[in-house]
Amino acid sequence: METVANVEFVQGDFTEELVLEEILTKVENNQFDLVISDMAPNMSGMNAIDQPKAMYLVELALDLAMQVLKPNGVFLTKVFQGEGFDDFLADVRGSFTKVVTRKPGSSRARSREVFLLAKGFKPKS
Repeated sequence: METVANVEFVQGDFTEELVLEEILTKVENNQFDLVISDMAPNMSGMNAIDQPKAMYLVELALDLAMQVLKPNGVFLTKVFQGEGFDDFLADVRGSFTKVVTRKPGSSRARSREVFLLAKGFKPKS
């Protein structure tokens, strides 16, 4: 990707601890208004393999959001409905004042892909 003024990129596998550490180093102690995650694993077509991988990525994204969001911040993430979705949704609802689920028109009807928009981050004391 071409460089963008005042934007720092971190390229890597988000499941690797070193990538997370690099991100946290770049953000320093800053807090943010918004965290967006559009991550998804390479899909094999086997739900028993794909769903846990997808849930792991979205859980990592939520963990990062909870570390860097300002109070009342916003988290937007792609998630796949299936095993683990309800528990994840409950976790998100526990940390934000309002959570809505949206399925974009560009998503195929048979796809389990949805987006969660969580507003009003409530940091743990």
